[in-house]
Amino acid sequence: MATMYCVKCREKRDDPDAQPVTMKNGKPAMKGKCPVCGTGMYKIGKAK
Repeated sequence: MATMYCVKCREKRDDPDAQPVTMKNGKPAMKGKCPVCGTGMYKIGKAK
């Protein structure tokens, strides 16, 4: 489970289905969807 910030809701949300991804610059990130509004959310940094 990853806690990410939803820009649309302006709140931190948990996404249990978040997937680890690698950005274009080679840095790790987590990609998920807001469970409330469905907006894509990202958290830059190593997956925990």
